[in-house]
Amino acid sequence: MASLMKFDEHSLTSLAAVTKLPKVRATVVALLALGILPRLNRWFSRRKVNNYVTDTTWNWTKEVVVITGGSSGIGECMVEKLAQKQTKVIILDVNEPKRNLKSNIVFYKVDITDSSAIASVAEAIRTEHGDPTVLINNAGIGNAATILDVTEDKLRKLFDVNLVAPFLLVQEFLPSMVRNNHGHIVNIASMASFATQAFNVDYACSKSAVLSFHEGLTQELRHIYKSSKVRTSVVHPTWVRTPMITRLIEQRTFNDPTVSADDVATRVVNALYSGYGSQMCVPESLSWTSLIRGMPGWLQEGLRDKVSTVLVTALENSKSG
Repeated sequence: MASLMKFDEHSLTSLAAVTKLPKVRATVVALLALGILPRLNRWFSRRKVNNYVTDTTWNWTKEVVVITGGSSGIGECMVEKLAQKQTKVIILDVNEPKRNLKSNIVFYKVDITDSSAIASVAEAIRTEHGDPTVLINNAGIGNAATILDVTEDKLRKLFDVNLVAPFLLVQEFLPSMVRNNHGHIVNIASMASFATQAFNVDYACSKSAVLSFHEGLTQELRHIYKSSKVRTSVVHPTWVRTPMITRLIEQRTFNDPTVSADDVATRVVNALYSGYGSQMCVPESLSWTSLIRGMPGWLQEGLRDKVSTVLVTALENSKSG
């Protein structure tokens, strides 16, 4: 025991001496900074994005959540997760849900490309269920066509679903959130918000616009409506394994990373339950893609080329297969 104590004293003395060396001290400080800085960054971001205030009034048995495109894919997963907390969940979709709905889930069949239909269903929701406190603009479509091949009808429908409908739905449901200084609006964007590929131009344009919509909404809530507790979130998933792209990702040449609908739904629902708004990339390991537009031109084009090559090859194979 005495020898062990002597060994420990010697070790501690040696360690203390080593830590006094300038290079070692600098290394230790750098390692600590690398561990602490990401946490500080997340903390400051969350505080700033949420106006440095906390909303403790969330009660998930009393909240009313509206989800567009809630009959399948990411939307369906979010509906199921939210319904588990006995939250009132309202699905807006042109397609009926495939599963039997729980008593706290309500479905409205609506074409969100029709502005009058949006106005009518919004009035019905307010009358029958009260003012929604959460709006998730989840519905989205893609065309997988080139600029010269996409028809005007398909182009207009894509923008109506992906961008115009979120505008109109926010116009319907935001006023009550502002009035009560309580609410959360989630916009589902895409990694395509940061980089555009061949065969995906119209979709990427719409998702870049969704990101701008989110940013502008956040600014107006802060500077115009003074609603410090109305939260905003935007979500950027990579390729999601949903029916919309099933045939594409089944191609052997498609080797881009993919995530499940459940992965995305889990991130969104956890953000809602946290009471804070945020910008989320799914998976988180691809968060660096938000920096692409600030990179040198040669590097930007190289990254876009890589994804375009994968997408073009996979689409050509799916058409010939």
